Amino acid sequence: MNFCTVCFGILLLCSFLCLYRLQRGPTAPDRTVAVDTLGTLVVGFCALFALHTGKSFYMVVAMAWALLSFVATIALAKYLEGKAFDE
Repeated sequence: MNFCTVCFGILLLCSFLCLYRLQRGPTAPDRTVAVDTLGTLVVGFCALFALHTGKSFYMVVAMAWALLSFVATIALAKYLEGKAFDE
């Protein structure tokens, strides 16, 4: 087994664990953390795929996904806190 296969398997296992937490999370903040972690795992998948294929386009996708995931997490946290987006 090579490095990429092992890393892919670990990321896949972590994704299933996050999906389990997303489904079974008792509170909204638990689900928010699971969604944020899934965003981080998608960035990891993109980086691993860029490493495997040697194409830098996937790193651009990973950076864009990381930025969108960060903004979405901040927006969801503000919503759950009950504050407006401009506060």
